[in-house]
Amino acid sequence: MLLLTAGESMARGRSPQDLTTLQMALVGYQIEKQKIDDKIREIEAQLKGKRVAAPSEAAEKKAPGVKRVLSPAARRRIAAAQRKRWAEHRKRIKQATKESKQE
Repeated sequence: MLLLTAGESMARGRSPQDLTTLQMALVGYQIEKQKIDDKIREIEAQLKGKRVAAPSEAAEKKAPGVKRVLSPAARRRIAAAQRKRWAEHRKRIKQATKESKQE
């Protein structure tokens, strides 16, 4: 009879399920580590007196004060294309209602 003492575990083979569980755990810990590292950088920057945008904020931020200006011709082309899309949409809806009434 074999008794295990505290801290010892029974030997067992590596099953695919064990490996998958370990891989998922590793990914989870890496994500948490990245979050912690980002927070550490943010706090260090605040201690130095700098304002650091969070990674998600930096990606969404646009250049300040830059506004796109379209020429009147470009606006007309965009408007004409949109009217064409709506006309096709209405045409498809009309055909679909005709087909459903015939059935």
